[in-house]
Amino acid sequence: MSHGKTFQGETINHQQKNKKMESENITISSDQRKVLIIGGAGYIGSVLNQKLLAKGFHVRVLDKLVYDNAPAVSHLLETENFSFVKGDFGDDKILEKALKGITDVVLLAALVGDPICKKYPDLAKKINLEYAKKLFQKLSSRNINRFIFTSTCSNYGLQSNDTPANEASELNPQSLYAETKVAFEKFILENLDKIDFSPTILRLSTAFGISSRMRFDLTISEFTKELALGRELLVYDEDTWRPYCNVADISNAVLKVLEMPKEKVFGEVFNIGSDRNNYTKKMIVDLAQKHIPNSVVNYKKGGMDPRNYIVSFEKAKKVLGFNPRFSAEDSIIHLISAFDNGLFNDIEGRKNFYGNYEVKE
Repeated sequence: MSHGKTFQGETINHQQKNKKMESENITISSDQRKVLIIGGAGYIGSVLNQKLLAKGFHVRVLDKLVYDNAPAVSHLLETENFSFVKGDFGDDKILEKALKGITDVVLLAALVGDPICKKYPDLAKKINLEYAKKLFQKLSSRNINRFIFTSTCSNYGLQSNDTPANEASELNPQSLYAETKVAFEKFILENLDKIDFSPTILRLSTAFGISSRMRFDLTISEFTKELALGRELLVYDEDTWRPYCNVADISNAVLKVLEMPKEKVFGEVFNIGSDRNNYTKKMIVDLAQKHIPNSVVNYKKGGMDPRNYIVSFEKAKKVLGFNPRFSAEDSIIHLISAFDNGLFNDIEGRKNFYGNYEVKE
């Protein structure tokens, strides 16, 4: 394990790794660990909650429910070892309540995605950076074990060549969303010698897959939805590359970090996804059309999203033993079946539940 972190050409040393680490030889069993998932009623959190509960963890969700997404967690309220706190993690009183008795923290909460951050730029900076920094500073002296921050592979932005980006590659954010993620990553890595808990940064691929808080504003689910409903699909810049990862696999990556020895994950950054799920937009369309014959797709150049990047996931595979199970085609098939069987018939009437379009204050 290296003694420094490369961050856009800047080496950040943390030779003094967390004083508790040297003496922590006792593994805390999952049934003794109480995990706070901030933003746990969202797309990823709704899957992560159930993964952790099944493994014996106690789970508490803190979520403001800004997308009318209460149904994503309400079915868990009578589940053993689950609790829910409604509120804003930027509110000190609510955060104190949520942190009581907690051993580990997973920060999912953010304005997630380029469009929603562009629509609410001040709120994006407040939630994604200001609140996140304040939370990080509050975690010391609370017997917190792990802090996991879900960042994004969008931080790589626009690559100048076809070499897959690894965790030491230069970051090139192309949006306010990615800028806030990069800034908080940097804040974490610059403060490793000032904390008594173990932080880990997970740069997530674009998510896909089924969740009880489903999103249809993400590439794979959006393309599949449009074609499954018999609509004409317009795709901009079809040859641009992105990595993708199923929400169930992302949840398993979080679980891996919680269960790994601290010295393997302290201050580390991991790209989360798999090499086989690096796709161009055209490749995603081809997979969908394979199962939806006679669908109509038009391609156009000059979209507003300039991102184009391929990512390497070798580090997570090697260090965490992370091997994603689901391919994009797996979930496309599942989504088509869901639409064929009327499982999302309410999609037009509940637009904000099914995507990050508008923040409900």
